[in-house]
Amino acid sequence: MRGDRGHVIGVQDRPSDFYADPPGMVYVPMGSFTMGPSDQDIAYAQNATSRTVSVPAFYMDETEITNNQYRQFVYWVRDSIARNMLYLDGGIEDYVQMDLEDAYGVPYDPPFLDWDAGIDFADLDDEELIILMEGGLFHMDEGERFFRRREIDVDRLEYRYFTIDLREAARYTPQQRREEGIVRQDFVTEHTTHVYPDTLVWIRDFTYSYNEPMTKMYFWHPTYDHYPVVGVNWDQARAFNVWRTQYLNSHLAGQGQPFAMDFELPSETQWEYAARGGLDLSPYPWGGPYMRTKEGCFLANFKPLRGDYTATGAMYTTIAGYYPPNDYGLYDMAGNVSEWTRNTYDESFYYFGPDMNPDFQHEFDPATDHISMSRKVIRGGSWKDIGYFLQVSTRAYEYQDTAKSYIGFRSVQTYPGASREMMEQRNPSNVW
Repeated sequence: MRGDRGHVIGVQDRPSDFYADPPGMVYVPMGSFTMGPSDQDIAYAQNATSRTVSVPAFYMDETEITNNQYRQFVYWVRDSIARNMLYLDGGIEDYVQMDLEDAYGVPYDPPFLDWDAGIDFADLDDEELIILMEGGLFHMDEGERFFRRREIDVDRLEYRYFTIDLREAARYTPQQRREEGIVRQDFVTEHTTHVYPDTLVWIRDFTYSYNEPMTKMYFWHPTYDHYPVVGVNWDQARAFNVWRTQYLNSHLAGQGQPFAMDFELPSETQWEYAARGGLDLSPYPWGGPYMRTKEGCFLANFKPLRGDYTATGAMYTTIAGYYPPNDYGLYDMAGNVSEWTRNTYDESFYYFGPDMNPDFQHEFDPATDHISMSRKVIRGGSWKDIGYFLQVSTRAYEYQDTAKSYIGFRSVQTYPGASREMMEQRNPSNVW
């Protein structure tokens, strides 16, 4: 017998709508703010104008993604490649789940990887080692090694993933899609991205400067675990967020819980709103206009005093979260490393963009001459920049396939619903 007595009362027994704050992320409430310069345009860039825009609530990483956090992604890619090679090339079934089949009773191809079966790369047996070496995961040629150390060939570490272009799909009505035979696959793009950071940026970015120790040590040495990851281009930062989303959703699916909102690079609107920390019209995340405390301590890691890098307490980058946070609890929104946003750079975007959560994205198409579409907005300034680039309204860009020793990133996640405050006050009742 139906329990609704013939009335529309909604689908019952839905999963809980409780949404826990993601670890290491800060809740940024929805709001409106004056986006754009609050001081003179000393660079005479004329690429921004002040106007009021509104932004929905979201979460943002309280610091830049660190070396150790990004290393988790690299290790996952390494381990997934190794598991596939051991199964596909050697028939070793210890690293896959063989009993999982699809709705038609056919085993999945590729199979589900068994992450409970650990791989100790330092203690592989002969058969496993031969498979991985012949497959190129390890350097095979003795001439490639130093002191006979067995090292992973980082050029083999590629992450394969897919994205769907919802903006393109939205150009067609359901009727048009049916009439033209358009299916979802028409809007899906496959990507393959190398995930290991480009450690040579420390040398490439500064010719005739002795940065070899940073190249050799910065990404892998435990001393730098909590320093912001650099040498990661825009494509790699996007791949990290796709992996981070699927990594969490795999866990939630196993718990019978609904999927989480996607992790993404912030839009430049989200970034500037979060960087201001609720202090409208202030030039810096801590307010302004000064760069020091009243005791004379610098408030960020940047290049002050006509080039005295060490005056801020660091020569290059420093530990993420070392300097005080802004009023939203976000660290390093100015200085340390500049940060990728998801937006394509356009000088006139502030003039044609809407006032409701502005977001300009455009994919670079190698088949066209629109090289400008590969320019992605970076924000915040870095350890090698002067104070102007630390202002919350300063816009800059870099090409999406370019990695630098002074550019990192952090993630955002849209909050599901209007606001956390509304969710906490709501008292739902499903009783009819």
